[in-house]
Amino acid sequence: MIKARVTVTLKNGVLDPQGKAIVGALDSLGFEGVNAVRQGKVFDVELDTKDKNEAEARIKAMCDKLLANTVIEDYSVEIA
Repeated sequence: MIKARVTVTLKNGVLDPQGKAIVGALDSLGFEGVNAVRQGKVFDVELDTKDKNEAEARIKAMCDKLLANTVIEDYSVEIA
């Protein structure tokens, strides 16, 4: 079994209203000096294979088809 972590983030230049709301919330909680926050998502995926190259190819296909909106999001894959 191979475990992987997929991190999906908004591309630079894409507006992040949730990140902006988090900055405001942090400020109201007394965490001053936070200029920007970019939100994202993380997926931990376990695959029934021992082949690292196959796992990476399958996960990239999953990202391209479902896990990430590649028009506005970037993703990175870390194989454990």
